[in-house]
Amino acid sequence: MKPRASEKTQAIMKIQSEIRRVLATELRKRDFIELSPVILSPVTDPLNHPTAPMCITCYGDTYNITQSMIFHKQLALRTLNKIFIFSPNVRIEPLDKKDTGRHLFEFSQLDLEVKGATREEMMSLCEELLVTIILSIKKQCKKELNWVGRKLRVPKIPFKRISYCDAHRQYGKNFEVMISQKHPEPVWIIDIPLNKREFYDREDEKNPGYLRDMDLLYPEGYGEALSGGEREYSYNRIKKRIHQKGQKVSAFASYLELAKNDLPPSAGFGIGIERLTQFICGLSHIREASLFPKIPGKRCL
Repeated sequence: MKPRASEKTQAIMKIQSEIRRVLATELRKRDFIELSPVILSPVTDPLNHPTAPMCITCYGDTYNITQSMIFHKQLALRTLNKIFIFSPNVRIEPLDKKDTGRHLFEFSQLDLEVKGATREEMMSLCEELLVTIILSIKKQCKKELNWVGRKLRVPKIPFKRISYCDAHRQYGKNFEVMISQKHPEPVWIIDIPLNKREFYDREDEKNPGYLRDMDLLYPEGYGEALSGGEREYSYNRIKKRIHQKGQKVSAFASYLELAKNDLPPSAGFGIGIERLTQFICGLSHIREASLFPKIPGKRCL
């Protein structure tokens, strides 16, 4: 019998709750410490695609609503070694994102960062987490998977890796869409050109002009899962990269002042909880992965 809409929504939320539980449990097993999210800050992630940052004025100062916690993750590692946050993000996306079925302008993200880690270590961690989540959902949420009509397959580790340039040559400018649609398992995009990412992403010393970054693409056409990589940590390198991006050093003054002293090398990533829920549940639109979805261009509760 086909489930009622309320039953399907309950099933989706139960699966999303299990995703969060597994992520937090597995990271704590690995000695990660959970931090509270930062909602307001004088500085936030500039991102590498058009958004309209949201600001508020209070106590005579202007604060950004955080688009991601990248700077705070780096700064936190001056004190801690491994951290994670279930962080709410607000990104006012262009209107052309309203019909993708994969974009929200308010969403939750698991953000994590590890002092002294490499890109490859973060890729392995992500693969282990994703497989563990799928195995747990198949075991703990059998009834809910039936309600949403989803048969999950467990991907094989390690996931396939394709360089950005090879992907572009093989599939064209829309390679992310094509790869996601054509591959039955997740795929890594690596060695991303310098100008395609933000100033805080670390340039590969052995491969100048390319970054020690990675994106993960879900299979079955569900698109980008996460972005991450190694970070620039030298004060002078960070300033140089800001200039290269054509951005103002003054816009990141509070971050740079703290970055002068003992900003450690690190790597990490952020993975959207609603998109992960959409993939796990096989949902046609990401709005089903939230009780109060914020769809670009629509007035939402």
